[in-house]
Amino acid sequence: MSDSVSAPLQRSGTLQYMILIAVIVISGLSQGLLLPVISILLEQKGVSSSLNGFNAAALYIGSFAMTLAAERMLGAVGFKKLMTGGIGLVLVCLLLFPLLPGVTAWFLIRLFIGVGDAAINYAAQLWVLLMTPAEHRGRNLSFYGMSYGLGFGLGPLGIGLLRYGESVPFLALALLFVLVLLPAFSLPDTRPERAAHTEGQARRFRRVYRLAWYALIPALLYGYMEASLNSSFPVYGLREGLSETQIAALLPFAGLGGLLLQLPLGLLSDRWGRGRVLAFAGLGGGLAFMLLPASPGFPATLILLLMVGGLVGSFFSLGLAYAADILPRSLIPAANVASFFHFGAGSIAGPAVSGVLLQYGYGGWAFGLMGFLYILFGCAGLLFSPKREF
Repeated sequence: MSDSVSAPLQRSGTLQYMILIAVIVISGLSQGLLLPVISILLEQKGVSSSLNGFNAAALYIGSFAMTLAAERMLGAVGFKKLMTGGIGLVLVCLLLFPLLPGVTAWFLIRLFIGVGDAAINYAAQLWVLLMTPAEHRGRNLSFYGMSYGLGFGLGPLGIGLLRYGESVPFLALALLFVLVLLPAFSLPDTRPERAAHTEGQARRFRRVYRLAWYALIPALLYGYMEASLNSSFPVYGLREGLSETQIAALLPFAGLGGLLLQLPLGLLSDRWGRGRVLAFAGLGGGLAFMLLPASPGFPATLILLLMVGGLVGSFFSLGLAYAADILPRSLIPAANVASFFHFGAGSIAGPAVSGVLLQYGYGGWAFGLMGFLYILFGCAGLLFSPKREF
């Protein structure tokens, strides 16, 4: 690990680490709250489910675009400036929601929120990854995933704030971003090591995909699942007769499942192998998704969401850890970019595909399709054999 990254962080102490974790929690909270709240508001305004899904995809179009420049921006400004810049951008956008109502305005605002969220998460996750020795990658990235998952799981509880006014969830979230932005300025100002940029960008990405293509698929599936579940399930639930209160109670259980199994799966992957853990988690999570449309009631749906979150909620962090196991150190930043690229692509496709299925009365197929994709991934994992190049 580069001294430029490790030494300042080691000197920074527990308080600064807690600030970094708080930033990650609030980033997860913003996505976990905005997706269902805006979906419900647009549904209540009579917006079609396909347009609703496309609007939700704006968040991830912005995130997708940011990944194209993230690696170079991080090298130019460093971890702290990229992360605090992302926090500030999201904060401004949250304040604009009540001021600029309407489908078009909200699409544009969510586009910029996606840019800000991607900046936050790219800087924070790569920072953690580069600090972590190989034997503890599963554990440490699981702690990172737990922090994000905690925020993402708590986010849907903000649906309850709608009873006090449409602007209240946005303003409450903006206040939380202010509370993490101020102490975030005290984090050490560091940059990634330069060795990652000595090779041409196109060649580095070709090597990443040649060596670790399977390890990058989890980010795609996780993005598809996260965005689709949180944007489409509220609409699906309303049409199946669930109340807003029931939906707000159900969605956090997907996040809770991730919190419960994130660390155990990370520790298991350190011992048993990340490829095998990902494959079997994909098979189990896919089966749970396929059972979701046939759920007989509230308790069964709650249990299935808990299972889904527990089994596939670690996919992004475990996939990236697996890529770091396979790849030379100089390619890890490029793998991080590729993971966010895949996450953004999946997150754009998820709400769009699910929205179209809901539009034509095939809401249950949205979850069946997710289940099929996870099962296909799990089967492929039983055949994948990584090639290491050091």
